Amino acid sequence: MTLPSRTLGRTGAEVSVLGYGAMELRGAEFMSGPALPDADAGRLLNELLDSGVNLIDTSIDYGHSEELIGRHVGARRDEYFLASKCGCPLALPPGVMPMPDTHDFGAANVRAGVEQSLTRLRTDRLDLVQVHLSPSRSELETGGTIETLEALRAEGKVRFLGMSGTLPHLPEHIAMDVFDEFQIPYSALQPEHDTLISDAAHAGAGVIVRGGTARGTTAEDKNFSVQPLSPSASGPSALDRWQAARLDELLDGMSRHEFVLRFTISHPDVASTIVGTANLEHLRANVATVTRGPLPADVYAEARKRLGLALIG
Repeated sequence: MTLPSRTLGRTGAEVSVLGYGAMELRGAEFMSGPALPDADAGRLLNELLDSGVNLIDTSIDYGHSEELIGRHVGARRDEYFLASKCGCPLALPPGVMPMPDTHDFGAANVRAGVEQSLTRLRTDRLDLVQVHLSPSRSELETGGTIETLEALRAEGKVRFLGMSGTLPHLPEHIAMDVFDEFQIPYSALQPEHDTLISDAAHAGAGVIVRGGTARGTTAEDKNFSVQPLSPSASGPSALDRWQAARLDELLDGMSRHEFVLRFTISHPDVASTIVGTANLEHLRANVATVTRGPLPADVYAEARKRLGLALIG
């Protein structure tokens, strides 16, 4: 089967429903990333393109990621839609976690970051530059962030502008009507941005989901607390919510991983979900899962019903 694609909002770009989150290429010295030999990184990147994945999402914050992409698939640049991020520190020391207070959304740093990404990625243009870590509208306006990105777009170095957005600032980002795309965290078990995904899509922007599997499983290392709808409430853990919704009853032979990945791509307003891996077998399994398509409509509807009731409970 062919890997399905969808249109990324008003960009008009056709992107594979499964994208690749290249944070997993960061290296062992950056945020305890996977230890991935250079040759293995090359094999993985070329196989993902061969399998039909045509969306690669990276960042200056992701250690060696941009350099590996440029080295191993720079010669295949016309085969994929390339997204990176801006506002990041240009040189993050190994072991230091990129946090909002280490980022600078001022004009000089944004421009320098895009220029650095172009060099590392061995390309003359970025299809999409996303403002990283969801700064407030006032911070963007103070720094001249949007004007700088628009100038880079006029120079042909950037094609589309995006926002890697989250609450509490995502609604005002959508209202600004300047972003062509939003990257939003979402999964069956991390639902707080559900309606905002639709708001962004209805405003004409494309939506790329992150965390569709990493924040959608119940593995012990990912058993986070779900954000409650009420600030005064305490959120259940991912496993609590899975069990409360009785989702195992809906698997019908699927693994939990397959179920949550297909649940994510069942959202009608999601163009693509990025999944990161440094493991070829995991990549192949994800491709196989996505080729099976969204969940059956009745299963998806029942899952959303049960999850909604579990959230209320």
